[in-house]
Amino acid sequence: FHINADGRPLVRHVQDWCDLHELAYERRHATSTAAVTVMPRNPQEPPAPTGAFVSSAGNFVFEVSRGLRPKRPWINVLANPVFGAQIGECGAGYTWAVNSRLNQLTAWSNDPVGDTPSEWLLLQDCDTMEVWSLSPSAWGSAGVTYTVTHGQGFSNISHRRNDLAVTVSWCVDAQTAVKQVQVTLINRGHNRMRLRLIGMVEWIMGANRADRMTAEAVLYRQRLTDQRDQKLTALLCTQNEHAGGFGDSTAFFSLCGPAEETEDWTCDRREWFDARGMLVLPDHLGRQQGRGLDPCAALSMRITLEAGDIAERVFLLGFAATPDAARALAAQAAMVPAKQRLDQVSAHWDTLLGATVVKTPDPLFDVLTNRWFLYQTVACRLWAKAGFYQAGGATGFRDQLQDAMALAWAAPDTLRAQILVCASRQFVEGDVQHWWHAPSGAGVRTHFSDDLLWLPFATAHYLRASGDVALLDEVVAFIDGAAIPEGAEDAYYAPQVSSQRACVYEHAARTIDLSLKVGAHGLPLMGGGDWNDGMNRIGAQGRGESVWLGWFLCRIVADFAPIARNRGDIARALRWEESARGWKLALLGQAWDGQWFKRAFFDEGQPLGSHVNPEGKIDLIAQAWAVLSKLAPLPLQRMALAAVDEHLADHQAGLIKLLAPPLVHALPSAGYIQAYPPGVRENGGQYSHAGVWAVMAQAEFAQSSGGASDASDIPYRTFTWLSPAHRSANPGYGAAYGLEPYVMAGDIYSQPPYVGRGGWSWYTGAAGWMHRAAIESIFGLRMDSIELSFSPSLPSAWPQ
Repeated sequence: FHINADGRPLVRHVQDWCDLHELAYERRHATSTAAVTVMPRNPQEPPAPTGAFVSSAGNFVFEVSRGLRPKRPWINVLANPVFGAQIGECGAGYTWAVNSRLNQLTAWSNDPVGDTPSEWLLLQDCDTMEVWSLSPSAWGSAGVTYTVTHGQGFSNISHRRNDLAVTVSWCVDAQTAVKQVQVTLINRGHNRMRLRLIGMVEWIMGANRADRMTAEAVLYRQRLTDQRDQKLTALLCTQNEHAGGFGDSTAFFSLCGPAEETEDWTCDRREWFDARGMLVLPDHLGRQQGRGLDPCAALSMRITLEAGDIAERVFLLGFAATPDAARALAAQAAMVPAKQRLDQVSAHWDTLLGATVVKTPDPLFDVLTNRWFLYQTVACRLWAKAGFYQAGGATGFRDQLQDAMALAWAAPDTLRAQILVCASRQFVEGDVQHWWHAPSGAGVRTHFSDDLLWLPFATAHYLRASGDVALLDEVVAFIDGAAIPEGAEDAYYAPQVSSQRACVYEHAARTIDLSLKVGAHGLPLMGGGDWNDGMNRIGAQGRGESVWLGWFLCRIVADFAPIARNRGDIARALRWEESARGWKLALLGQAWDGQWFKRAFFDEGQPLGSHVNPEGKIDLIAQAWAVLSKLAPLPLQRMALAAVDEHLADHQAGLIKLLAPPLVHALPSAGYIQAYPPGVRENGGQYSHAGVWAVMAQAEFAQSSGGASDASDIPYRTFTWLSPAHRSANPGYGAAYGLEPYVMAGDIYSQPPYVGRGGWSWYTGAAGWMHRAAIESIFGLRMDSIELSFSPSLPSAWPQ
């Protein structure tokens, strides 16, 4: 609605606007509709499906019905580097482009109870006028069992209703910004069927539902060039507001089918609701387009199936930077056969995931290691940057560097590219953005002490695996931006690209240079957090010290000082090594608590992670990295890991906690970690990321101590505690866990009444580390640029 300043009072313009709404209301309600019936509520909490891994690809298959539902959504993440989608077992999910938080094409929702869809697929029997959802949402068919299959790059949901068999298959194109939704209908009866197939998506076109109000939705049609009997109908939605960085960007929802089939469309979501706000299906869509609508894209077509007939129809949802580019992409995408697109997606994932293959007596170990861990790492963490419980969208400096390290063998170019990207987000002073958003680059500058150090750590890992020393000479610009204000924890803004440039080696070396200061105990400064972001108050005044960071820095210097020497940067290498000697003295001295290593020292000198602390007296990562750094003497490693087993391992619940006891009333406060309920996430839950480091440390110790069978059994035991497949299959753990059995959870609760309950799934860096733990620690594979070696820590029960 546009107001023209024609001299009339504003109240008259508002009245015109109201009259238009009334006219639209009358038109909608002059159209007869069919109710989309809500599935009857089950008075009992339905049991959860178990499901199973099938085929060599490890596809996970389970059934859903009114009387059988997961406790929380079991989803799949489908993505390529610039575009993606989520699809849950009930058919809900969302689609995004470029940035999964800031440019949602349809709505993301993390409501684990309702899980209401923003993309709908409905089917209507034109003889009975009954309407039901093609997926088991609240609008699914009450008496039907739906079979759900989640695989790498695709998901299927199928059901049979009387004589009609229906399968819906979702995938995201391997290269282009297109999602394919293929619907297959089979008449297995003896009578003709007259059906109406409807697809509808609710546009968001931004980060919030309010962003839809500046979008314009229009119709686009054309006959396909090489297929004159096929007609493309696409509904385009263009974002006219440029402030969010996505002005002129255009999404489309299209349907390609036989030109003679009756088809209907609308771009106004209001047609789908009656006067009481209940969902209905109009007999005829209103064919509304333009601005000022509640924008959606709804397409329907009528299909007649004779006995034994099969009909396939394909909806496409895509995105481009401009309306013209979107129209071109819609036409191009419609020319690709559905099977060809799905085959290309499968081939892409088979190539990546087939780079390293294991075969053991444990099929659950195999299917996760061979297929799901690395798929979760790439599709969710590196590309989508979103899961059901978080639509992050931003690139984390430490997060995506750690994720990409899992690809040192399977896709080393991806790790190389991530190193270059992260180097470009480093300030001239040496610190880095904690995270930033594409495409603007806006992000947060913090006092975190570990973020920057993942650059030399990941670079050394890449060089060791690839031998590609040319990376060190790649020249990358720094960024410039305002310093964090005095007394503030961080600053959020979009920095400028600096005129100063340096090679990757200099970028990495500068992070170590900036990390050499120590506190009163001779340990590195904690800053605003040291991997555990929630411990943001330990060093708030700039004097707190981190034990974990000491181990981490020692490992980095051991890896990177030889690189400096090889480049003739001798003075720098000597300075780093001298600092490392001081850290080691402090780590083996004041950081040792008698039976384990402390975690940190507050600004005023009080310890955290000591036997004197009533809460948080022992922390997992300080013990794990005492081993992984290869610095602690073997007797101290043995004591530290024994303390982990005594104080952090819950053998009854099958958990290994991040710290214990949880921080509730601790003074001084470690930070916002204490805002988490006890036993949840970092506050004493099984935080999977740290738990994997424990697996790696246990394997390292087992190898160092001579490979005794009892020591070799411990890493595998802890692996099964972390593994979603093993936990779900365990009769004692599975019911409480509740999350997807095929992807890692970020955390598992450790305190009553929710012991063993999964926290959030998919969007966790633990997936990449679990893949590495399986290959590098339990199998003990070390792949250098010219040498391959094995130092396994296999469980004694494995005969081969």
